[in-house]
Amino acid sequence: MKAELELAEADGTVPPVPRLLEDLDEAFALVSAVEDSEVGRAPVRVVVIDDDRRLGDVTARGLRRLGYEADSTDVVRGAQAGEVLVVDLGLLEGLATDMKYEMRVAKPIIVTGASGRAARALADSVAASAYLVKPVELEQLVAAIERRVSEGLI
Repeated sequence: MKAELELAEADGTVPPVPRLLEDLDEAFALVSAVEDSEVGRAPVRVVVIDDDRRLGDVTARGLRRLGYEADSTDVVRGAQAGEVLVVDLGLLEGLATDMKYEMRVAKPIIVTGASGRAARALADSVAASAYLVKPVELEQLVAAIERRVSEGLI
């Protein structure tokens, strides 16, 4: 729309008003759809726990752009009320019993580069709600988070 206005101004022509109004209608419809989908729902809090800080930060930033309250850390911790944990499986190896229990309670979404039987067993031992093999597309992660939300697991 801005480009059309700038072109009309540069050319000294009249802007295409019907086209501009259609663009505005479409923009308002999209904003309304987003607002309607968020009504009555508190923002979902997501904590990305990954030993690769840069990857964790990028993932959290992508989730924030999609409307989630997301942070990242490289320190394994249990979930607080209302949080979804996204945990790199490698950080769970050798966990103390009390932390493994906290992970079971949190039912984390596991992301990992490993897809073997031992990796799956470790994910099962912490009652993972989802098991995603890296590289994980943001859409896959969002779908796993939304399943948690829709199932009332947070």
